[in-house]
Amino acid sequence: MRGTHLLSPTALLSFICLICTLGWSIEANAHTSGSSGSHAGISIPSLTHGEMAVIAPYYGRIVALASSASDTDESFRRVLNFAQIQRTYCLWGVMPGSVSDEDSPFNECSHAYLAAAKMTLVQMRTMKDERAPAGDLISEIDAALVRNNLSFILCRFSGESFNTADLIRPQLAGIVLHAKSLAATMLTLLTAVVGLWWTARLLRTRPGW
Repeated sequence: MRGTHLLSPTALLSFICLICTLGWSIEANAHTSGSSGSHAGISIPSLTHGEMAVIAPYYGRIVALASSASDTDESFRRVLNFAQIQRTYCLWGVMPGSVSDEDSPFNECSHAYLAAAKMTLVQMRTMKDERAPAGDLISEIDAALVRNNLSFILCRFSGESFNTADLIRPQLAGIVLHAKSLAATMLTLLTAVVGLWWTARLLRTRPGW
């Protein structure tokens, strides 16, 4: 590979953005390709800002329990499916302020996937095998809400209901205007560019290449 030119930073950034876009599409398709029956949307009740903050740490446990449930119907599976896809569009909740900051461009989509998670949890309370563990999770969440006095903490998205037919996507303009999101995005891209640059350099200087 001696004599090979490195990709320019602009080309590397374009490549990373393309991979991210394809990754979101592939994961979304993987979740939805097996669905059947009616494709009309299912309404998901709103979630207060305080509830979202408390439910967020329980998301993994809720989805794990819901994914293992056997006594399900199409409505339940579609709400669970929506929660998982929506979380992907929210970058898996890793962006700073996505749950706590209502000015974050990821806050509305966080409301959406956590509202769906709550709905699946409430539905599991009526299932034979999941009733007990779901009830335990609900008790923990209720206790945390009361203990931290978060039940009535609201934000501008607290009254918004959602629908499985409408995915909420963060707007690029919002990321640019939100300092923490912009900083996290630029740091991630910079790290990826540096990693690719070093990899390309090592390949160029490897003996025998």
